[in-house]
Amino acid sequence: VQLVESGGGLVQAGGSLSLSCAISGRTLSNYAMGWFRQAPGKDLEWVAKINARGDVTTYADSVKGRFTVTRDDAEKTLYLQMNSMKIEDMGMYYCSMFRDGRGRGPGTQVIVSS
Repeated sequence: VQLVESGGGLVQAGGSLSLSCAISGRTLSNYAMGWFRQAPGKDLEWVAKINARGDVTTYADSVKGRFTVTRDDAEKTLYLQMNSMKIEDMGMYYCSMFRDGRGRGPGTQVIVSS
């Protein structure tokens, strides 16, 4: 299975950004999926997850109410809508099929300016 994240970029604090994760090599509908991020010099942090059916989502307290994870199994794509962004949201963002973030893609960089 291959995961490729995209959609990162530069955004002002308070702004929005939408990330995508394209999955190939496996049927997406069988798996829960998660988003992770890693700020420079910090450990990998879990951000959000969505169950296999797409009807249950869970978020880290730091992003709850601001981020929304969705999935399109037909398109084999996972999404992360990020609103009201903060400086501390900056980092590399990854998607993964595993709870510990292993097997994640190359990531997409998010930079938040003040």
